[in-house]
Amino acid sequence: MALAAGLGISVYLFRAILFPADSQVAYLTVPVTQRDIEESVLATGILKPRKLVAVGAQVSGRITTLHVELGQKVEEGDLVAEIDSVTQKNNLRTAEASLAKSRAQRAEQEANLIMARSTLRRQEKLVSQSFTSQADLESAEAEVKAIEAQIDALKSEIIEAEVAVETAEANLAYTQITTPIAGTVLAVVNQEGQTVNATQSAPTIVIIGQLDVMTVRAEISEADIVKVKPGQEISFSIIGEPEVIYSSTLESIEPAPESITSDSSITSSTSSSSSNAAIYYNGIFHVPNPDGHLRTYMTAEVHIILGRMQNALTVPTAALKADGNGETYTVQVLDASGTVETRTVSIGLNDKITAEVLSGLKEGETVVIGVRSEAASDARSRPQPPMGL
Repeated sequence: MALAAGLGISVYLFRAILFPADSQVAYLTVPVTQRDIEESVLATGILKPRKLVAVGAQVSGRITTLHVELGQKVEEGDLVAEIDSVTQKNNLRTAEASLAKSRAQRAEQEANLIMARSTLRRQEKLVSQSFTSQADLESAEAEVKAIEAQIDALKSEIIEAEVAVETAEANLAYTQITTPIAGTVLAVVNQEGQTVNATQSAPTIVIIGQLDVMTVRAEISEADIVKVKPGQEISFSIIGEPEVIYSSTLESIEPAPESITSDSSITSSTSSSSSNAAIYYNGIFHVPNPDGHLRTYMTAEVHIILGRMQNALTVPTAALKADGNGETYTVQVLDASGTVETRTVSIGLNDKITAEVLSGLKEGETVVIGVRSEAASDARSRPQPPMGL
């Protein structure tokens, strides 16, 4: 029994030495310091030319000649392509012939009107001298009125024929496809020799964009859109050159997300976007691109600057605890004697890593960002007792 009791006391003392009951608590702290801080909203956007035009055909036919190639620079009014114009030329000739026929008929009736009026004047004289009957006079009057009505009808036909000629001329001109803007050919959709059908919609021949100014439509989440407004500073980078920063200014924010186009109450569609889908609003801004370095459909990582401050009094965001009212926070301050004090602070800019302190702390004070048990870490680092004990 004595041996067993002695062995138990030895084990108890050994455990007491290795694992003390009172583990010492150590605080993880950082000092309150001055530094520059910037708060921003992160968004993703796509680069597109500020002016982007799909140049299409307004008449159907075979593309006989394509005058541009991919990447070519063009000026406003340059000829892009030609469509077989035989049908349009024939339509124009037919319309011109119909117009000429109507004009000739009018000229004929105008001559007949002169003769009918002359006959009427003679009949009026003869009736006054009782050399002819009243019926002959009335017949002459009716002839004049009939010819005048025919001339009026021919005038309407001439107007219709003139419209037909103008339409045929326009259709013939449409076979010569020109660019409405100066820019660069970004895509050739239909090649020379292909037949295009413009019956229901205008088929695209080429796509032309002006690359000297690029437009970015940045997708801003609904959680951040309430913080954003036009006029705020923008900085962004592209995936291929994350170290190069471009600057701009937010120009506008679209009033509704793009998903509104699929709303069943508007489109009368049986399907609608899921209520669980993320909602994004497009923020629009432009950036000069004189050297063409920024390319169409590049992805831009956008930072919308909400505010920045130089030499601001700051603490790590991890030291802050919300007090419930959403306006102030509490922090734990460690003094020189090791005593921890809870203090209320006001916070300004907050980039989720560092926060600006407006009041409640002074530079050099130490705030607690966490605690750790030194005893637990020391116990894990100590060697284990031999198995024989």
